[in-house]
Amino acid sequence: MKPSGPTAVFRVRDVVKTYQMGDVQVHALRGVSLDLFEHEFVVLLGASGSGKSTLLNILGGLDVPTSGTVRYLDQDLTRAGNPELTRYRRETVGFVFQFYNLIPSLTARENVELITEIAKAPMSALDALDLVRMRDRADHFPSQLSGGEQQRVAIARAIAKNPKVLLCDEPTGALDVRTGIVVLEAIERINRELGTTTVVITHNASISQLANRVVSLSDGQISGEQVNDARQSASELVW
Repeated sequence: MKPSGPTAVFRVRDVVKTYQMGDVQVHALRGVSLDLFEHEFVVLLGASGSGKSTLLNILGGLDVPTSGTVRYLDQDLTRAGNPELTRYRRETVGFVFQFYNLIPSLTARENVELITEIAKAPMSALDALDLVRMRDRADHFPSQLSGGEQQRVAIARAIAKNPKVLLCDEPTGALDVRTGIVVLEAIERINRELGTTTVVITHNASISQLANRVVSLSDGQISGEQVNDARQSASELVW
């Protein structure tokens, strides 16, 4: 279902992904078709093994489908070579993972600057940290930060390149409820203030209430879709 107005930034058509594991063929995605729209906040919801991470990795140019097509605007990601996919990941997509992957010997500001130094048109590291309410911790090392603070630095690092798309893989999976809500507030704010197309994958149904749209996956297929007419804010979530 298309929200009124926005442009479709992703067009996923009949995507199949299979992996060969020894003598066994694993079907991670089984004919997924999906559109994602400009400025939209989408939750991909499903249990472990449902295909969420595989789909997210394909959207982000980290993986390619076995068959089917994925287009980002006018770019066919399924026909792109490694240099094109590298440029796409570097210039267009911000990634946030369950584990923060910060460099321990660098401060929060320096971890973010790793991205600003290679991005095409970045914001400043301090501006990125400010968006996730971490400016006052800019000169602290990861060991001096809580898990939620480290995840917010990781989000700042992802958005410092001014990405058009933010892809989040279980961003609260390693956090307690209170800390997870603070992290979700940061993601929500970025979607609202920067207009970044945002995709969050989770197995936690409560988080789906943040989204414009919830796409459920099961056994590598889309099993349902729901539009939230009234979105909840992160501070209202209970799980």
